[in-house]
Amino acid sequence: MAFLDRVGLAGATDAENLARRNALLLSGAQAFGGSAAPIAISMGGLAGFYLLGADKSLATAPVTGFNLGVAIGALPAAWLMRQIGRRHGFLSGMAMTAVGGIVAAIALFRHEFWLFALGMAFIGLGGSFVQQYRFAAADGSPTNFKAQAISWVLAGGVFAAIIGPQTVIFTRELFEPVMFAGSFVALVPLAMITMAILWFLRIPNDTRPGDEGHDETPARPLTQIISQPRFITAMICGVGTYALMTFMMTGAPLAMVGCGFSPELATLGIQWHVMAMFAPSFFTGKLIARFGRDTITAAGLVILLGCAVVAHMGIELWNFWLALVLLGIGWNFGFIGATTMVTMTYRPSEKNKVQGFHDVTLFGIVAFSSLMSGKVLNAWGWDALNSLFWPVALFCLLALGTQILWERRRLV
Repeated sequence: MAFLDRVGLAGATDAENLARRNALLLSGAQAFGGSAAPIAISMGGLAGFYLLGADKSLATAPVTGFNLGVAIGALPAAWLMRQIGRRHGFLSGMAMTAVGGIVAAIALFRHEFWLFALGMAFIGLGGSFVQQYRFAAADGSPTNFKAQAISWVLAGGVFAAIIGPQTVIFTRELFEPVMFAGSFVALVPLAMITMAILWFLRIPNDTRPGDEGHDETPARPLTQIISQPRFITAMICGVGTYALMTFMMTGAPLAMVGCGFSPELATLGIQWHVMAMFAPSFFTGKLIARFGRDTITAAGLVILLGCAVVAHMGIELWNFWLALVLLGIGWNFGFIGATTMVTMTYRPSEKNKVQGFHDVTLFGIVAFSSLMSGKVLNAWGWDALNSLFWPVALFCLLALGTQILWERRRLV
């Protein structure tokens, strides 16, 4: 009973109990299925560097392939889940992750760079379904639990931060002298564990395509929804936060190895980063409930600027690790705040198309940022990469501040 009290199940209605149960299951799925992302990102650039010849400027292209897979898969994932239900859609996504891991491993054995990038894209396709976990938890929750539901799901990323990098450390040399192949083969059992967890998911009306929670309000055109000032502000902050996080996270392992640190230390840096991305999720929802979405989003953007300051201070191990930790915390506050804003701008009957559009836009830009990370790092170095944080974060803060002032004037 004590545990039920802590998670809010005791004394709750059946609908509230189901919402919390699903959020916990999706958090578990995030822990194992979400571990594919840190594996792909921490190893993608290093494996690309290993597969390329003298010109290393495209070393992060496989990571771009991963992010493109997430972007390209967003709309098909939303459509598929509308047809067969979210539970079966999520299971299909994990199957794609497993296929991607096998293709990537084969590419490493054959020393084929572009086949490896293709395998990473398949892993990204699976990741597009993982990105829908937070929406599935929020959409099935009462209004006062939405932010916490998103936080619970993303809190599973704390365990992904341990599972992913530790999987890399223990399997990276499994098929030596073919480096990194073992880490991608390991995606298969991780996907199977995730599928076992998702099997117990029970989402209301999940098996009835077209039923959007008995919402009888007609759906508005997509252009009308995405032209709302609040939606535009949420997109700017969410995309800016995620793009900056990916920009530094993709380049950091290459920069660390280039500064003389081992791949193991680079991987541990990503582990601390991913833990920082998701650990605050245990209380981010409560902070949003107390201080508001706008305040927490702004705090995240300010922390990202602090990350850039630490990265500029030097190239010692502590500079890299502390910058990556601040990068994770800033992403958590900024992205959860922005995602919560997005969920308040559409009706239940509009959720599929809005979420699909949101993730296509988001991960399309994120894919571009991951590609540019390698190019900027190769051409101008680590300091130049960090300098780009300032204009992007300040623009997001300006957009958020303008939105807040506009809404306050409307209330006067």
